[in-house]
Amino acid sequence: MDSTDSQVVDRIVEWLHDEHSVYLVTVVQTWGSSTRPAGSLLAVNDNGTPVGSVSGGCIEEHLIARIINGEIAQHKPEIVLYGVTREDGERFGLPCGGEIKLVVEKVIDQQQWQQLRTCLTERRVLRRCLDLATGESTLDATRPVETCEIIDNHLIRAFGPCWQLIIIGAGDLSRAVAIVALGLDYQVLVIDPRPEFADNWDVDGTQLSREMPDDLLRERDIDDHCAIVALTHDPRYDDMALMEALETDAFYVGSLGSSRTHKARLIRLAELDVPAEAMSRLRGPIGLPIGSHTPMEIAISIAAELIAVRNQAELARRPSTPVLATNRGQTATA
Repeated sequence: MDSTDSQVVDRIVEWLHDEHSVYLVTVVQTWGSSTRPAGSLLAVNDNGTPVGSVSGGCIEEHLIARIINGEIAQHKPEIVLYGVTREDGERFGLPCGGEIKLVVEKVIDQQQWQQLRTCLTERRVLRRCLDLATGESTLDATRPVETCEIIDNHLIRAFGPCWQLIIIGAGDLSRAVAIVALGLDYQVLVIDPRPEFADNWDVDGTQLSREMPDDLLRERDIDDHCAIVALTHDPRYDDMALMEALETDAFYVGSLGSSRTHKARLIRLAELDVPAEAMSRLRGPIGLPIGSHTPMEIAISIAAELIAVRNQAELARRPSTPVLATNRGQTATA
């Protein structure tokens, strides 16, 4: 789930508490080129104040004006289409003739949206089902499909954990990675027990832990919306953290270092009885090969690989050269 969803949910709860009229717009389907995927959200209050986005700015102004003028979804949810004609595409600046199908609804149940806010905070998953005929909506904890779709005249949309990045180490590279990750809507947790690094951590919007990384990872419920990167370049911290990380459901586990360093790390992990199957999940050298040298350049290469893995892009499936264990003390190059 896009972390922007948390901003939308938070603002809806605040507006309802302050007795504003609130409208929610959900992208249901797109055709052609589109800047926002299905499931993207835009909330608008009766003053025309928006949060979120459904098109990257192409149609928002026109859509918000229609909402606050009372032209849409006054009595029940409505389906709205943009870009269905060439004139619409040219008028609203939809790229490459793209088309967008939206559901607009008036939201009133403050308790339901508070429940969704709690769900996001606790990294749980809830599915919201909106009856397009009546406007009534319900929540359930059934594990939903990843897509947002209309089934039997009901809009089904999942609200679940935000993307999270856990960084082992609080050095200069970690600072750059955290800044880029925040820009990509990740929740960022930095772990470093070393006071000389932790005492100087100063990236606003991140959470800092001074626990031993392996202890914290062992205690937390790491889900498939989490990525873990080990950046201390110190085996005492990285190796133990990686042992725990490779046993989690994290969608990405990576470690800093050259190809030679990565092979040496795999040998050490094999000697610690980490299974070959688990080690095959470890990405290293970390990041896409874009010729990066500075901390910010390396951070961008790491972020690019996270994006590729999340989107199952071709670059994410490039072959690696791990050293896999055959027996304790013996290694083989894959």
